Amino acid sequence: MFTSQVLFFGFGWLFFMRQLFKDYEVRQYVVQVVFSVTFAFSCTMFELIIFEILGALSSSSRYFHWKLNLYVILLVLIFVVPFYIGYFVVSNIRLLQRQKLLFACVVWFTFMYFFWKLGDPFPILSPKHGILSIEQLISRVGVIGVTLMALLSGFGAVNCPYTYMSYFLRNVTDSDILALERRLLQTMDMIVSKKKRIAMTRRQMYQRGEDQNKQTGFWGMIKSVTSSSTGSENLSLIQQEVDALEELSRQLFLETVDLQATKVILLFCFLSVC
Repeated sequence: MFTSQVLFFGFGWLFFMRQLFKDYEVRQYVVQVVFSVTFAFSCTMFELIIFEILGALSSSSRYFHWKLNLYVILLVLIFVVPFYIGYFVVSNIRLLQRQKLLFACVVWFTFMYFFWKLGDPFPILSPKHGILSIEQLISRVGVIGVTLMALLSGFGAVNCPYTYMSYFLRNVTDSDILALERRLLQTMDMIVSKKKRIAMTRRQMYQRGEDQNKQTGFWGMIKSVTSSSTGSENLSLIQQEVDALEELSRQLFLETVDLQATKVILLFCFLSVC
């Protein structure tokens, strides 16, 4: 177990140096040590869970390492990390440079007060356990951890779709929308011209009918029948073209509205990411 802890500590040290802080010139060795220790003992606890399932090592050895890991992690989470954060914050304030250790202790005691008062609304206090027992500390850490995990999970569930929705949407530009609107206007102009042509054809047929009604004889009747049949065929063809163009205009209009909505969604996703 101690060998695995040393290996985990070395891996955490390399991961911190090569990945997390590879682009930073300021090196805080205390931060590296605290991160490596936390990483090592966290991996050791996961290893102990596997050993507990497999029945590896003796029960007394597993119990000893469980207690050791819990004490070390609680020491780091409750005492070392808050004190060092307070010390680092105080060190960046010029007015508190001379007595930064004292003010760091004040910050840490303030944290401990609120940390301890956090357990008052919950049934955590028990006369069976001492004030600084593992049960008292783990219960408060568990309350904070569960609350933070719930907040982060809710935020991630809402933020993730808005962050990655743009990858599943097509890229819409103003030129695409203008080109589609231009096609829609051209289609509407064609529909108007076709309907004008239909109206003109019907007017001409009506005028021809009046002229032909004035004519008498066999040839006048034949001429009226042939002219009316050819005019009706032209009207039916033009009307079919108008119906097709109207359907096309509806599709173009819906696609234009869809592009406008997609553009708004992409803009909203971009602003949320920024």
